[in-house]
Amino acid sequence: MADDNITPLASLSLTHVYYNPDDPLSYLCAFLSLLPQALCVVYATLLWSTREAEVLLMFAGQLACEAVNFALKRLIKEERPPRFSLSGSGSGSNGAGEVVKGYGMPSSHAQFAVFWAVAVSLFLLVRHRPPRARQAVAAVAASAAAVGVVAGGDRGADGLRRADRLGRFTAVNASIEAFSHAPWTLAQRAVVSACALLVAGLVAWSRVYLGYHTVRQVLAGCAAGAGCAAAWFAVTYLLRETGMLAWGLELPLARWFRVRDLVVVEDLCQAGWEKWEERRRVALESEREKESVKGRKTQ
Repeated sequence: MADDNITPLASLSLTHVYYNPDDPLSYLCAFLSLLPQALCVVYATLLWSTREAEVLLMFAGQLACEAVNFALKRLIKEERPPRFSLSGSGSGSNGAGEVVKGYGMPSSHAQFAVFWAVAVSLFLLVRHRPPRARQAVAAVAASAAAVGVVAGGDRGADGLRRADRLGRFTAVNASIEAFSHAPWTLAQRAVVSACALLVAGLVAWSRVYLGYHTVRQVLAGCAAGAGCAAAWFAVTYLLRETGMLAWGLELPLARWFRVRDLVVVEDLCQAGWEKWEERRRVALESEREKESVKGRKTQ
């Protein structure tokens, strides 16, 4: 009798994905369905670590895209397909006759993933303007040389030990560093964009394979995501061209959070590297001066 008073438990559908445990492909699709949650973690991490305005704008557009999907689902009110099988093959039964809650048109997963992929592609191929590769290589090589290539006065075993202790570069190491920090070429950025679009396509396909959406619902989600990404890119372009973004970055709140707008013309891995190199150069010059003074005293 006491069992009748127990409240039935509900599941949090945020990460609750049904899949066929006997189908490895279905298992893979279940992980692909978790991409939106993973991307939210990536957005939050990049926002906290880089404080970049471009990342903030892209995340804001992603949330706006989700709001559009929420409105479209309640406007169209098209049901999801019956869950005949967990693999989405359309045959058999899952035994529980379960139907996924919520409307299915358009697919929110497909819309989310395609927005992200198209937004990243537009940024890499249109907005991002890194320094030319030759200029970047020359700058890094010059920085490495300034830090200290082994000079004629440091020849011999003692000179090599001092060079190693002071962290000086050989000419070979300087060339390697210059190559490793060269910005992506347009071809490399195109490859990364294609990979992002491929991942988004796999996420969209996984929703059909798992039986959560029809092909039409997924295609509608892809179209909505691409349209939202293009529209948001136009909005952010106007924000930049009209000076609204520059005005916003001068607000006390933006200054307090140290929001910046550097990634458009710099690589993320390069941001802050020049400051570190300058500090390192000053420290090495100071150490070199101490070594010189010590050598004069011993003479």
